[in-house]
Amino acid sequence: MVRFDDLIRKAESAAGATVAVASAEDHEVLKAVAMAVEKQLASFILVGDEGKIGTMMQESFPALDQRAVKIHHADSAQSAALEAVRLVSSGAAGVLMKGHLETSVLLKAVLNKEVGLRTGNVLSHVALFEVPSIKRSIFVTDAAMNIAPDLTQKVQIIQNAVKIAHGAGVENPSVAPLAAVETVNPAMQATLDAAALTQMNRRGQIKGCVVDGPLALDNAVSESAAAHKGVTGPAAGQADILLVPSIEAGNILYKSLMYFGNSKVGAVISGAKAPIVLTSRADSAESKLYSLALAICTSY
Repeated sequence: MVRFDDLIRKAESAAGATVAVASAEDHEVLKAVAMAVEKQLASFILVGDEGKIGTMMQESFPALDQRAVKIHHADSAQSAALEAVRLVSSGAAGVLMKGHLETSVLLKAVLNKEVGLRTGNVLSHVALFEVPSIKRSIFVTDAAMNIAPDLTQKVQIIQNAVKIAHGAGVENPSVAPLAAVETVNPAMQATLDAAALTQMNRRGQIKGCVVDGPLALDNAVSESAAAHKGVTGPAAGQADILLVPSIEAGNILYKSLMYFGNSKVGAVISGAKAPIVLTSRADSAESKLYSLALAICTSY
């Protein structure tokens, strides 16, 4: 089981990480920065309104170690995003973090042709959940970026998630492409894609993991459910990565784990030149800290 406490300790040992934060003038973002600095996870370059950032730090986080924080002024969210991306693309920082700005603004900078972080691969969202009810940790992808990925996109989404899982310490993760049933049904595209992904993995076209599907959610995460239904396979009841068929399914699963399952969560965008911490503005400082730890552990 990958625990966030372990990831934080692993990130602590990876000394020298620098994080560029776009539009850092946000209380929860600065709280996460202060927590990360206290734990010596990384140093930070805070890009945004210098006056607002300085005032917020002085009023709310006066004990923040100034040696670990630099401020770069930006007049707008757009310029803050572009500057933060430039810092990462130039090597001045190794992780990009979203602050108080729209996701679309940050991603536009990430995809900038001159200073962006594009690799030609699909960008996808990878979330790690520490789920107390099943005493396990599970990666969920893609709950935020790709609306209705086709088979080719799903291959890259799996590869992005596998890279994050490897960085977190899962050497050979089992991947369950989710569907409503375990049998291939020509009327259900998710089952066709899952079967194709499984065969591609067996033939060495998807590496670093074991793909096994289609699987319904219960048979992917519950060994007893899988045994009761006679479902076998390397991911049956013990999947490490859940590949959702669409953004709606991913969004519902993500929020169910948070609000019904009382799970801890950290999330990153994978597929760019560097990991991107892309949490919701409503996420707590703790979730942002977990996301930072996950990003730092996968940035080397």
